Amino acid sequence: NRRKGVVLAGRPYHLDPGINHGIPEVFTSHGMAVLTEDSVAHLGNVERPLRVVDQWAYHSRLYAAASLVARTRELELVQLNSFGCGLDAITTDQVQEILNRHNRLYTMLKIDEISNLGAARIRIRSLIAAVEERDRMGIEPKELFPVPERHIFTKEMRKNHVLLCPQMSPIHFEVLEEGFRSEGYDVVLLPKVEREDIEAGLKYVNNDACYPSIIVIGQLIRALKSGEYDLRNTTVLMSQTGGGCRATNYIGLLRKALRESGFSDVPVLSLSLQGIEENPGFRLTPGLLRKAVMSVVYGDLLMRVLYRVRPYEKIPGSANLLLAKWLNICRDDITRASHRGFRDNIYGIVEEFDRFEITDIKKPKVGVVGEILVKYHPAANNHVVSLLESEDAEAVVPDMLDFFLYSVHDGIFRHRYLAGSRGNMLVSKAAIGYLEHFRKDMKNALDKSQRFESPKSIYHLAEKAKEILSWGHHTGEGWFLTAEMIELIEMGVPNIVCVQPFGCLPNHVTGKGMLKALKTNYPEANIVAIDYDPGASEVNQLNRIKLMLSVAFKSLGLSGARTAIVL
Repeated sequence: NRRKGVVLAGRPYHLDPGINHGIPEVFTSHGMAVLTEDSVAHLGNVERPLRVVDQWAYHSRLYAAASLVARTRELELVQLNSFGCGLDAITTDQVQEILNRHNRLYTMLKIDEISNLGAARIRIRSLIAAVEERDRMGIEPKELFPVPERHIFTKEMRKNHVLLCPQMSPIHFEVLEEGFRSEGYDVVLLPKVEREDIEAGLKYVNNDACYPSIIVIGQLIRALKSGEYDLRNTTVLMSQTGGGCRATNYIGLLRKALRESGFSDVPVLSLSLQGIEENPGFRLTPGLLRKAVMSVVYGDLLMRVLYRVRPYEKIPGSANLLLAKWLNICRDDITRASHRGFRDNIYGIVEEFDRFEITDIKKPKVGVVGEILVKYHPAANNHVVSLLESEDAEAVVPDMLDFFLYSVHDGIFRHRYLAGSRGNMLVSKAAIGYLEHFRKDMKNALDKSQRFESPKSIYHLAEKAKEILSWGHHTGEGWFLTAEMIELIEMGVPNIVCVQPFGCLPNHVTGKGMLKALKTNYPEANIVAIDYDPGASEVNQLNRIKLMLSVAFKSLGLSGARTAIVL
């Protein structure tokens, strides 16, 4: 009967009238049939590869429904999106691309607790008017352009391409950069992040995406625009985590940003242990893996000892000078990656920082945990370590290697509780043994020192976390985030800043969501959770950290931190 229909695509909870505020009835009042995306998804044929990775069954249904609507004249699609749903920063862009590629309209309604439907009704009437106008003009669904091809990193490119690598952790990545270079990859680590990088990210990345993606993509786009690199011989480098975290789709967000900023021909090299994308020009050889792990261990150790002594240095700047000395030694040594040199450097670092002259002033220790990039990247966390030190506190930041140990531990959980194979479990245990082998000397050196403590094993952290939450929390930092807080508390660091990007749902569950349970098990816990994004108020962040510090100083019987700023 040529009646128009609308596919109202939303999360399962959007079926609840209390959440969708009667939007389906608004469409039916205009004579349109309302369908859900799961009722039509089986009729859609998605043209792959998509720009993004399908991470959830809902996403796959959504893309299938959009593909059906793109080719069906009688159907329109409206996507419902809730405020703060970070995953839909991925889906909304992809659905819009599917529809726009076939000359179709895309409408997204962002709904939350506001019950006033005035704005939504205006958007719906505008959509209906646009559809009627297109019908009068005889506009039909048609493919405007093919699915964009991916530009992969080839063997030929390896010979002459510069690999631009965004910053994540300055200490770790300085050594890692040299390790990659020694294996034949012309990696250029981009310098510190500036405000202009964040502005570039906001321009080309969905602003509901997590803060780390905005930072790293903005840094890469700005570097390409700088004119410093030959774009015909430049590739951008980015890691890809896999799993349910939005970070799996940073690659997709990057490709969209490259296309919209005029750099669609620049190849993207995805680094993932799962091999999500094929790049013939890159191989994770045993030699490269060895150097990568050594680099992370060097970074973890240097960060650990630096943060332990710098707040107490007798001569301002002397700790950073000692860091620079050892960074140069480590950068030089990583090109050879000999076990003897590695071991000698580990003991040398611990010995020299153990002898480093410090004052005997008593200061509170404050742990920093959270999402991996926000935790280690000074620009992403508004220089939280420097802030803590300026407030007469000592920062304690857990090791980066622990995150990778947590990631490979998943095979043990899957075998024990789900349908994971025994083979994968054994591989996970072997991987944990391999990684721990590289920090065996570091642990021994730290245990023999006078000032430093060694990190706990991932098995110990897992058992501690299990007392509060399931190992099944494995998206984002998952149970590992809770375990890090337990580790800090048990080593005498009850004061903790838990940092995460705004809208990072998994880390809000295992970070903020676990604070009550942690406080019950550890009454001395003094934890503040801080969200970071481009629009976050630095004053608010500072006030909350200062309030946490005032409790920390009081617990030590010391005078409090500097007066909190109040606006």
